[in-house]
Amino acid sequence: MNSTRIIGLVLLAVGAVLLVFGQNASEAPVEQLSNALTGRYTENTMWYIIGGVIALVAGGGMLLFGRRA
Repeated sequence: MNSTRIIGLVLLAVGAVLLVFGQNASEAPVEQLSNALTGRYTENTMWYIIGGVIALVAGGGMLLFGRRA
């Protein structure tokens, strides 16, 4: 396994963890109140979710299209 695939796996794991953090944060009572009043989540929750999606896509791309040794 080359370094590109290892980095891809790490990015997939980090992305999954960030998405779990974002999901847990979005279910918090304060977050639910903020969403009800403003129609959106707080900035920190959005960064968790966006960062998780980006890391998952990047990791998946590295695994699928990385150099094959």
